[in-house]
Amino acid sequence: MKNLSKESALLRAKTRVQKLKGFYYHLGIYLSVNTIIVVFKIIRNSGQFESLFNLNYSGMWLFWGVGLSIHAFSVFLLPLIIGHDWEERKIKQFINEEQSND
Repeated sequence: MKNLSKESALLRAKTRVQKLKGFYYHLGIYLSVNTIIVVFKIIRNSGQFESLFNLNYSGMWLFWGVGLSIHAFSVFLLPLIIGHDWEERKIKQFINEEQSND
């Protein structure tokens, strides 16, 4: 049983690392793409910044930013809200339900 607990902890740790990796990848893409867009927009408009704040570009930053914020919430805050042992409790609950149905 102790070995199973260690395996379970290792699996949870690997899952957590994958979620963090996915978020940081998402953040990097968001920053890279938006930086490239801003640079090209500034070059195209001879250094005028006013056109950066029109609805087309602001809307993209806003909606993608909302998606990124939701991703951050699911990775960083949700585990704090539901508790770190929530998955373990649910797994045990489902195993007990399966065993009682057999």
